[in-house]
Amino acid sequence: MPIQRIISKGKVPVKIYTDEVEATAMQQLYNMAQLPFIHSHLAVMPDVHMGKGATVGSVIPTKGAIIPAAVGVDIGCGMNAVRLSIKANDLPDNLRAIRSVIEEVIPVGYNMHKHDRARESTIRALSGGLDSILRKHKKIYSLQKKPYQTWIRQIGTLGGGNHFIELCLDENEDVWVMLHSGSRGIGNIIGQYFIALAKKDMGQHIVNLPDKDLAYFTQGTKHFADYVEAVEWGQDYAMANRREMMHFIIEALRKKLRKFGVTKEAINCHHNYVSREFHFGEDVFVTRKGAISAREGELGIIPGSMGAKSFIVKGKGNPQSFCSCAHGAGRKMSRTAAKRQFSEDDVSLQTEGVECRKDKGIIDEIPAAYKDIDQVMVHQSDLVDVVHTLKQIVCVKG
Repeated sequence: MPIQRIISKGKVPVKIYTDEVEATAMQQLYNMAQLPFIHSHLAVMPDVHMGKGATVGSVIPTKGAIIPAAVGVDIGCGMNAVRLSIKANDLPDNLRAIRSVIEEVIPVGYNMHKHDRARESTIRALSGGLDSILRKHKKIYSLQKKPYQTWIRQIGTLGGGNHFIELCLDENEDVWVMLHSGSRGIGNIIGQYFIALAKKDMGQHIVNLPDKDLAYFTQGTKHFADYVEAVEWGQDYAMANRREMMHFIIEALRKKLRKFGVTKEAINCHHNYVSREFHFGEDVFVTRKGAISAREGELGIIPGSMGAKSFIVKGKGNPQSFCSCAHGAGRKMSRTAAKRQFSEDDVSLQTEGVECRKDKGIIDEIPAAYKDIDQVMVHQSDLVDVVHTLKQIVCVKG
C-alpha cells in the first residue's frame, strides 16, 4: 500500500505507511519533525510504536547531526537467516533435542561463553577499533567491568528481551535457521555513554529540544566523529556476533541431523543503526530505528512474534521510504501490560505447535503483545516483495 498519512505540522513532513499510530508515538514523530537538520521528510514504517525519544519503526535522515538515542543502546541489533539443504521430513518428530542442543551452545540472557569461542579472525578484526574507542573514552571502563574480556566472551551469545533463535519451515518445507540479536553488553554501554554525552554537550541548549532524548552531536565536532567511530564499531560487532552465533548453531545441528549444506540465501541485516547514504540529492546519515534497508533487489528479514509467521523479503528501493521497510511486527502492548494481562496458559495456547519455553519468564513476549504481522506486510507492499514465508517450529528465547 502507498503512504497512508502525511503529517505536515513540523519543519518537514512525516510520511506514514500505516493508518494506526498510537498517540504517544505520534507525539514523538511530531517532536522529531521539529528538528532543524532532518533531510526531506521522516518515513514511518507500519510497525511503528513508541520508543525512547524517537519512535521504533522510523527512518530518520539527517544532515550535519546524529541523535544517539535514535540509534539506541542495542547498536546494530538485527537479524540473520540461512536456508539449509534439508526438508521438514529430515527433522525428528520430537524437536526438544534440537532446542536443547541450541541452548547448550548459545548462552542467553546475561550469560556469556566461559572462554573465548569466536574465531580468531573475528576477534582480530574487531580488536583495533575497540582499542581506539577505549583510549579516547576511558569512562567506558567504569561502566563495564573488564570490557576486553567481556566483549570477546559475549561474541556468539543471544542476550535477552525479544532476542531469539528459531528453526523455521518455508512454503516449500525447506528448513531455515533464523536469529535476532545485537551488540550485547559492549554495544549497550557505548550507547548509554554517548547518549549521556550528547545531553551533557548540549548544556543549556537542551531545553530548546522537544524531548531531551533527542540530544544530538553536530558534524565537525570531536564527539560527533567519536560517536560515528563507536557506533560503526558497535554495528560491526553486532554483525560479527550474529555470524559467530550462526556458526555455532550450524555446528551443533550437524551433530543432530543428517548431513546438510547451507544455501546461498544467507542474510545478515541490521535494524537499529545509522549509515551514510545518498537520498534526494544529498549525502546524509540515515538512522533506522526499527527498520531495515530495502534497496531494489536487496534481501531482508521481517520476523513476526514467536507464534506467527516471518518473511524473507526483497526490497523495491522505494525512495519515499529512503529504501527501507519495517523490521518486524512491532509491539502493541508494553511488557508490563503483557505480564499483567496474560498467563502461562495463554503462552502455551498462542505458541501451540512451537517447541519453546512456555513459562512465566517469557509472558512479556507472548504473540498477543505484538501487532498482526500480516497487516504490517499489507501496509508495506509498496516497499518489499515477499520471497519466502516462514513458520517457526523451534524457538529459543533470551
